[in-house]
Amino acid sequence: MSDTAAPLRLYYWPTPNGWKISVMLEELGVPYEVIPIDIGKGAQFDPAFLEISPNNKMPALVDPDGPDGEPISIFESGAILLYLGRKFGKFYPTDERARVEVEQWLMWQMGGFGPMLGQNHHFSIYAPEKIPYAIDRYRNETHRLYGVLDKRLKDRDYVAGDYSIADIAIVGWAKLWERQGIDKAEFPAFSAWLDRVLARPAVQRGLALAGELRLDLATDDEAKKVLFGQRAR
Repeated sequence: MSDTAAPLRLYYWPTPNGWKISVMLEELGVPYEVIPIDIGKGAQFDPAFLEISPNNKMPALVDPDGPDGEPISIFESGAILLYLGRKFGKFYPTDERARVEVEQWLMWQMGGFGPMLGQNHHFSIYAPEKIPYAIDRYRNETHRLYGVLDKRLKDRDYVAGDYSIADIAIVGWAKLWERQGIDKAEFPAFSAWLDRVLARPAVQRGLALAGELRLDLATDDEAKKVLFGQRAR
């Protein structure tokens, strides 16, 4: 990338998925511009944003200096992490065996650790009707996933060799362990990993980005209608 290249444009709101990219960009130390996407007011349904993120989800990223020198837009947080890791050659190894290690744990987060914990949040905290079956199902699955992570971390400092995009993808969800009904003391290897990752200054900066905008869905009924009804306000 040229030193004079325009900054990356991050379409963002301070959520566990948004944090993946803010943390990554802070770790990389590259210039970026934040475009807030107020998901509580339906900004994710704006036609201009849908051109970048057709699934009406943030984060999304626009790189004005794409692979062929032309702009490229990327949606889905995992795809953005992979792109940035390749572009800047950091936190994503080039050795194929090491790369597979990182990719499988990134997919584990994308396919399980994020979605299941999100459902836990929804049914345990936000759902207007408390459904015991749903709460138990997602809390039990959350507990299982933390067990998988703890077992993985018993003999290593990071989930896939060196600190990588896999750790970056996981930490924003993992730092919310308490609201997910998890007893951190039950998972000492996970707890040590979390402390290790949260101690990184770039992680702290990424997690703090636009923190004042974070929604309190426990009290914002209009935002809940937008987010859970999937319609614009």
